[in-house]
Amino acid sequence: MKRILDARRTWQPLRTTVQRRADHTAIVGCDLFVNGVAVESPGSAADLGRLHERAREQDGAFVWLGLHEPSEASLTRVAEVFGLHPLAVEDVLHREQRVKIERYEDVTFLVLRAAQYVEHERVTATSEIVSTGFVRVFVGPHFVITVRQGSVMELSSLRAGLSSDPELLARGPWSVVHAILDRLVDAYVDIAAAMQTDIDLTEAAVFAAGTPVSVEQIYQLKRQLMKFKTAVLPLQRALATLVGGQFADLSKGIRRYFSDVADHHAAVVEQVVTFDDVVNALLQARLTQVTVEQNNDMRKIASWAAIAAVPTAVGGIYGMNFSHMPELTSRYGYPGALLLILVGAAGLHRLLRRAGWL
Repeated sequence: MKRILDARRTWQPLRTTVQRRADHTAIVGCDLFVNGVAVESPGSAADLGRLHERAREQDGAFVWLGLHEPSEASLTRVAEVFGLHPLAVEDVLHREQRVKIERYEDVTFLVLRAAQYVEHERVTATSEIVSTGFVRVFVGPHFVITVRQGSVMELSSLRAGLSSDPELLARGPWSVVHAILDRLVDAYVDIAAAMQTDIDLTEAAVFAAGTPVSVEQIYQLKRQLMKFKTAVLPLQRALATLVGGQFADLSKGIRRYFSDVADHHAAVVEQVVTFDDVVNALLQARLTQVTVEQNNDMRKIASWAAIAAVPTAVGGIYGMNFSHMPELTSRYGYPGALLLILVGAAGLHRLLRRAGWL
């Protein structure tokens, strides 16, 4: 994959990141780009309207506004300035949304699910392996607005890296969308590689002697994989829409970039589907092992119960106090009964052991 950011070892931001302010605008970044160069970085939300107007008046200009967990009031203000559709704004305010791409006249709205691998020593019944968060993106003719929820996938370094590549940013707001999707899929690739290691270790433990892996551990791995799967798989449709040329404002050149992202995303999808099959197989294998272990325990219990039945039967018969019992008055009757018990129990133990029950 063409990694836009990897080619630069040192980035020099062209602006100072605007921190969250007392007016609760939640702005973490705002720039006006003209022909790929940041020419203005206002420090107040009150400048957004003026900045948008300036972008609309100049060719090759657009505003990139970054928000982090905005309040309803601040998001409503941004929607008024940039003309965002109320339904899209409502989707942003609802934290849980499916991954999708929608078109509202000349504004495109994307919901993306970012993911991050959580480092851990081993998979336990409560391990968090994958952490997810949402990134919403509004793309208009002269602006791109990113809205992040959660701490997953920060965009400040992405902004700094793109600011040092005017040629790419000169392609317009969709170049920012491509960079976001490229980083998103790169993160998916890294997570898939890390989860491959987790699955390999779990598989080795399941089939090792004295299995230390519980069903709960495998099920937790399955749950975390499903969380990752819900982030990765739905993105296929959005990428297919971008690559398929359904949006007239996407140039053929920028669609090639989206096509490259889609290719790498397809590879991750194949990995995730394979992981799902493997973990399902491991879960079934461990459940089968548990069933076999329980059957072995039941056979051992039944075997010892059968051996214990020998002295019980002999003692029960001689305990009925009949007058005419074999060897009842014999000097060797008692030792003979004990010998009968020992021989019977030993013989039964030998038979059960040969049969594999003990």
